This record gives sequence, structure tokens and C-alpha cells, in this order.
Amino acid sequence: MLKIWGRNTSSNVQKVLWALGEMQLPFERIDVGGAFGKTKDEFYLAMNPNSLVPTLEEEDGFTLWESNSIIRYLAAKHTNRTLEPADLKTRALAHKWMDWQLSVMGPAITPVFWGLIRTPAEQRDAKAIEAGKEKTVAAAKIMDEQLGKTAYLAGNEFSYGDIPVGIMIYRYMQLIPERPSTPNLDRWYAAVCARAAFKGQVAVVPLS
Repeated sequence: MLKIWGRNTSSNVQKVLWALGEMQLPFERIDVGGAFGKTKDEFYLAMNPNSLVPTLEEEDGFTLWESNSIIRYLAAKHTNRTLEPADLKTRALAHKWMDWQLSVMGPAITPVFWGLIRTPAEQRDAKAIEAGKEKTVAAAKIMDEQLGKTAYLAGNEFSYGDIPVGIMIYRYMQLIPERPSTPNLDRWYAAVCARAAFKGQVAVVPLS
């Protein structure tokens, strides 16, 4: 059975768990990172020199880090449970949105998440939080425009392109209640929330 090293409160771990749930692949998750520590232990650094989570470990000893890479690898390997679009251009669009989560949406919402969830009220940087909210709203508007054209981010079928961004929008909906109207994004998010794998691996985990 494959192993996922990482605590389930990590957004990057949640991406992988959601993908595994979509593909209905059995796995064992092992708590490391955050309060669990161990990511700086020698055994873990041998698998992941970044000292971050998640790390995938397969039965044959193969290991892989970087959450989006793990998702793409598993989807390509288990094509009978596809999250990977067959059409090359649609696949490229899915990759684009996965990368956009890393370069735009993730950096935008991170100061909001850390400020409101992981920082005591008296120590919060209000300016950083507000700037993060503005950037996140701007990113959400980009998504809303795309989702006015297609049912999902890469096209009209759910794919792994929706997963990393979906994890961020799960946070967005809770952390920025004063957001503008985004009917297309809201429609897409309702569809995402209805998926069994999202319910089982993401929605059950409070922000912490």
C-alpha cells in the first residue's frame, strides 16, 4: 500500500488525499509536520530534503515530493481512474491551473490564512492580511471569468486541474466572507463540494 507522509491539516497534503479519494486508491497516511514534527529527522530528509509535506512513498521504495507532481504522477499511473485529461491541450490547461495555484492563488491567500488562523489576534499584521485579501479576491475573479466559459477549470469535465485551486477556495470561502459576487465560481465550488472525495478528505478537516 502506498504511503502519504503528512498531516491532514496541510493544504498540500489535502490536495493529494483528495486526488487519491477521487481515484479510490487505498493508502496509509502518516502524521508528520507541524505539531507532529519528524520532517527534520534523518529518515524523512532522505525522502524529502525540503523538510516539507507531503511525501509519497510507494511499495517499491519510490518516493516523490511536491504535491502537484504527486497528483500528476498518480493520475498518469492509474489511467483507469483518470483525473488526467486525455486530450493534450486540455491536459496542458489543467497543468496551467495547477501551476497558477502555486504562483498566484496560493501566495495571495497564504498571508490571510496565517494571519487569521495561525497567528494570535494581538500579533496579526492587519495590512498584510488586507493585502492578501485583495490579491485573493482578484485571483477569484480570474477564476470566475474562466468558469463562465467552462464547467471546470480545464474544460467541461472535472480534472486534477481543479484540485489544488479547490483547496484554496475552501479557505477563501471561510476566510473572506466579504467577497464580491462570483456566480460562476460559486456554481463550480458547489459542484466541487458535492464530490465524495472532497467531502471525505477536505471538508471534514477544520482550518487550523
